[in-house]
Parts: sequence; C-alpha cells; structure tokens
Amino acid sequence: MTVSDPIADLLTRLRNAAAVKKPKFDVPYSKMKGELVRILKREGYIADYELDTTGKFPVLHVENKFVNKVAAVAGLKRVSKPGLRKYVGSDEIPRVLGGMGIAILSTSSGVMTGQEAKRKKVGGELLAYVW
Repeated sequence: MTVSDPIADLLTRLRNAAAVKKPKFDVPYSKMKGELVRILKREGYIADYELDTTGKFPVLHVENKFVNKVAAVAGLKRVSKPGLRKYVGSDEIPRVLGGMGIAILSTSSGVMTGQEAKRKKVGGELLAYVW
C-alpha cells in the first residue's frame, strides 16, 4: 500500500491510537517520520519510540504517553500538504494555542520546532501543529 502523504499517515495513526488509548502503534520508517517522532518525544507528547530494522522494511514502534489515563497529545493538525505547501519565514512562525502547543517545521537546518526555528532565525515548510 502506498501512502501519498506519509506525514499525515503518521499523525493520523498517533491521533487514532491516542483516541482509543492504545499504548503502542507501528509506522513504516522514513527519515522524516524519524525526525518527527524524535521531536514529539523530546517535547513530551509520546513516551518513547524504537527503530526496528529486523524485517524487510524498517518500522518505527511508537509508545503513546498517558497522563492520568489521558493521552498527552490532545490534538494534531497537518498544515502543509503535498497539494498545497505552506512556507513561513522566521518572523511568521505561528504560536500554537498561545504557546501551549508546538509548530513543527522542516527547515534548511533540519526538522525542528517553531521556537527553535525562531531562535536560529530560519524559516521553512510548516509541517504540523501539535497540542
């Protein structure tokens, strides 16, 4: 099965797993997805992740984070889509829920949060909002 938007697929799997309180889920690996889950773990939205390369294709095993039986991820939104890319400059990076969430960007310096991009004064493709 081919997926036209692998980032949206990852976010949808995370959203669905959190909604049904599933502790773990798997996602086919790509470098972009690996960077996204690295950021989500660092920011505290997922508990852990692991790259499994034993099979024919690499797979990411992602462990959801729950606080008092409520998922740490309250919501996700894919911003830039394959049919309509959304680019922002360093001074145009939006705040998510008044600073309670994060914006994830793909920049020339790699994938990073909106705060990191502002600090480094780089813009890029606005991938997603997480809160």
